[in-house]
Amino acid sequence: MNILYCGDSNILDGLIISVLSILKNTKDSLHIYVFTMKYKDENKTYSPLTSKDIKILNETIKKKNKHSFIKLIDMTKEVNECLPNANLNTMFTPYCMLRLYADKVQDIPNKILYLDNDVVCLKDPHSFYNIDNTNYELVGVLDYYGSHFYRKDILKKDYINSGVLLLNMKLIKENKLFEKCRMMCKNVKRLLPDQAALNKYANKKLIVSRIYNEQKQENDNTVFRHFSTTFKFWPRICTQTIKPWHIENLHNILKVHSFDDILEEYKRILERIKK
Repeated sequence: MNILYCGDSNILDGLIISVLSILKNTKDSLHIYVFTMKYKDENKTYSPLTSKDIKILNETIKKKNKHSFIKLIDMTKEVNECLPNANLNTMFTPYCMLRLYADKVQDIPNKILYLDNDVVCLKDPHSFYNIDNTNYELVGVLDYYGSHFYRKDILKKDYINSGVLLLNMKLIKENKLFEKCRMMCKNVKRLLPDQAALNKYANKKLIVSRIYNEQKQENDNTVFRHFSTTFKFWPRICTQTIKPWHIENLHNILKVHSFDDILEEYKRILERIKK
C-alpha cells in the first residue's frame, strides 16, 4: 500500500498516530512517502521533518513487515520553482499545498493514498485503497460543510474534502491536474487554496461513502476518521479544533476512546524520539 503525507516538523504527532493506526489494521507492506521542505517567511522559519524524526517510526513498521518503509522527500527545490505566492500569507502555510507537487517526483507510485496528518484509520483501509481508480484522477468523499456551498454541478453535490484522496498519478500527469492547481495557488487567493484548486480542475473524480473520510462523528462502519475543524452551534456559534494528539480534549469533549491503544504506543514512540 502506497501512502503520502506532507508537512513540516509540526505534523510529527499526527504522522505517528496515523501510521500506527494503519499498521494496526493491515498486515500488508506500507510504502510511505513524506514530503517536507525548508521554508521561511518574513515572520517565521519553519522546521522540516528530518530523518531522525522518522527513524524510530520506520523501525516500528519494519518489525511488522520487513518490506515496509518510510521515505522522506525534500521538496524545497520543486516548491521554489512555483511558490503559491497568492496564498503565502494566509492561515495555511505552503506545507499544506505540498501534495500538489507530487507529479514532480520521479519515483512516486501511480496509485497512492494521500492522508492529512489528522486522519486516523479505524478499519482495514483496503476497501478504499482497492477501489478501481483507473479512470479517475481522484477518489474522495464530499466535504461535510463545503459541499453545501460549493459545486460545479448545480444539480448535485460534488465538492470533495482533500484530506483523504486516492490518487491516480498517471492520469493526473496526463491531464496536468496538479500543474493547473499549482498555478491557481500561485495566482488566486482562496480560503482553502489546494482543496479549492483540486475541486475546480479535477474533471475525473469518484465520490464515495463518507465512511472513508468521516469528518463529523465516527460510527461502527467508519474506516477513516478525519479530525478536521467543526462548528459548534450551542451555546454560541464557534469553531472547534481537536486533533488526535489532543488526548485530554479527545477523551473529555469528543468522548472518543476508539484508538486509545494507538495513543499509548504513540506516546512511547514520541518519548523515544525526544530522547
